[in-house]
Amino acid sequence: MSDDTLSYEQARTELADVVGRLEQGGSSLEESLALWERGEKLADVCQRWLDGARERIDAARAARDAD
Repeated sequence: MSDDTLSYEQARTELADVVGRLEQGGSSLEESLALWERGEKLADVCQRWLDGARERIDAARAARDAD
């Protein structure tokens, strides 16, 4: 599944897993860097979803206030 098709919940769950694995330690430097990079991508996916939700809420409020 590509990052573009992940739901917010899927990205958040995978991000939590990545953070947990990083916190456990024991990975090689290369593995840790790969996990960090994956975590950054997942955080971006989550942020895009949250930004989109905020825009929809703001638009709905603006439409309501215009009535």
